[in-house]
Amino acid sequence: MPLNNKASKTSRLTLLIVILTICVGCDRITKQIAADHLQQAGIVSFLGDTFRLHYIENPGAFLGLGDMLAPTLRFWLFTVFNGGILIVLAAWLIANHKLMRIEFIAFALILAGGIGNQIDRIFNQGHVIDFINIGIGSLRTGIFNVADMAVTGGVVLMIGFMFQYKKNRTISD
Repeated sequence: MPLNNKASKTSRLTLLIVILTICVGCDRITKQIAADHLQQAGIVSFLGDTFRLHYIENPGAFLGLGDMLAPTLRFWLFTVFNGGILIVLAAWLIANHKLMRIEFIAFALILAGGIGNQIDRIFNQGHVIDFINIGIGSLRTGIFNVADMAVTGGVVLMIGFMFQYKKNRTISD
């Protein structure tokens, strides 16, 4: 159902605020807990080492991408440019009245995760706190955080929507 009628302007803004509050709030709380309790603890393992908590401060982007760049370039790319992208995405979400609800939620999750990590970059000298690692044996994810889960969830939701939309469109054509 599109979010494009007059009554849905308020519900769309409310939904955005709820998603941002929950995702950014959970991200900030879990990062603070990680900083307070995991920083000195090393790797803490659960469920036969399937789930690990391991505090790191990531100077790069997703999975450390760009961590070898010069600090000045990282600042301009990951803090300034990324901040601009987040502002544009927020404005686009608020102004775009033709998004389907699932698209809106997907982009709101991406925005929320981006904001969570942006807060870290601004207040943690360009670094993002990561602390979650999942896997079996040597087959493991990178170390990530709640904001990364929001972004990933938004991307997965959007990909699922695109496949479903394409499938429905093919059937109706």
